[in-house]
Amino acid sequence: QVQLVESGGGLVQAGDSLRLSCAASERTFRRHAMGWFRQAPGKEREFVGAIDWSGGSTYYADSVKGRFTISTNPDKNPVYLQMNSLKLGDTAVYYCAADYFGTGSAHQSDYEYWGQGTQVTVSS
Repeated sequence: QVQLVESGGGLVQAGDSLRLSCAASERTFRRHAMGWFRQAPGKEREFVGAIDWSGGSTYYADSVKGRFTISTNPDKNPVYLQMNSLKLGDTAVYYCAADYFGTGSAHQSDYEYWGQGTQVTVSS
């Protein structure tokens, strides 16, 4: 059973930076797209960003474009989400997910494996 584990969450102030990590139990996720999603209190889980299975392309939600960056190695293990200029609205539980031969989809249903999430809280 593949397991994804997110880490790096915490409490920060608006304007600060934070880097989340997603580590997988499998040694390599070379054939998987890796996505980041988040769920704020009382809201639906939403797409944050993703890297396609080849590692050649990244995609971001408009709300985080220019502030968040996904990076990784060829094995895509671990995958990082660098979050800069954090805003109050970024407060959420952040999840990583894996999609076999995925293209970096924004649709949750395309992802087969999910982590348990890590809490990010941005205060004023």
